[in-house]
Amino acid sequence: MSDELRIEKIAKYLHESHASKTRFQNLTDDLAPGSVTDAYKAQMALNRLWEQGGRGPVAGYKIALTSKAIQELVGVDKPVGAAIFSSTMHQSPAKIELDHFVRLGLEFELAFEIGEDTSENTHYDSASVSSFVKAIMPAFELIEDRDADYSNLDPMTLIADNAWCGGVVLGVPKHDWQSIDLSSTPVDLLFNNNVERATTGDAMGSPLNALAWLANLLAEQGRPLKKGNIVMSGSTLATKFAARGDHAIYSIDGVGSVEVKIK
Repeated sequence: MSDELRIEKIAKYLHESHASKTRFQNLTDDLAPGSVTDAYKAQMALNRLWEQGGRGPVAGYKIALTSKAIQELVGVDKPVGAAIFSSTMHQSPAKIELDHFVRLGLEFELAFEIGEDTSENTHYDSASVSSFVKAIMPAFELIEDRDADYSNLDPMTLIADNAWCGGVVLGVPKHDWQSIDLSSTPVDLLFNNNVERATTGDAMGSPLNALAWLANLLAEQGRPLKKGNIVMSGSTLATKFAARGDHAIYSIDGVGSVEVKIK
């Protein structure tokens, strides 16, 4: 089987698995991507099937596995990028239907709105990529892990499966953000009656580091960031698996808050 046919077969298998809400399983045998490059090719092929199937266009990207602890658990040495679709973007305050997911997780992030297209021929760092940011906002990522077994997780499968992005909930954009130190800005999560605190720097030292990493990855893959894209920069706190009735408010000092209720 040619690499091209195998990638299309992987994408079709994952597309059908999501449609039938089949439990997440590592790809094996002739479905296993042979490399990180092939895993991303399978992801892009899956994305095309979703676009054709009604999810709408790709409206942004997410970054997963931003902490060293999680990378070591999964067996990788760098983060993972994946697409966000327009039909899965929600504005705060949002009500999310639990039954739409096999297993819904919430992650707690700072999101960027991109103000102009990035280039395929430039290597970005946190300073240079910041000029492309039009606004920042607090956000939830909706994780659809399809009840995965985290003790035996294949990173190639995770990449091909679009890193489990089930959507996002976005707060109000803040355009005058440049004076905020994103390496140390306090954040608060009110989850039901419990409060947790962290800083924006808990995601790769600064969300701008995550954005630069993603901009470089996407440029290498020939799909650079576009004006209007939303980029999720990684969670500052551990994933919370949602139950019906859960209520979460995530606040970033000087930026704002985002709210979600689970139905």
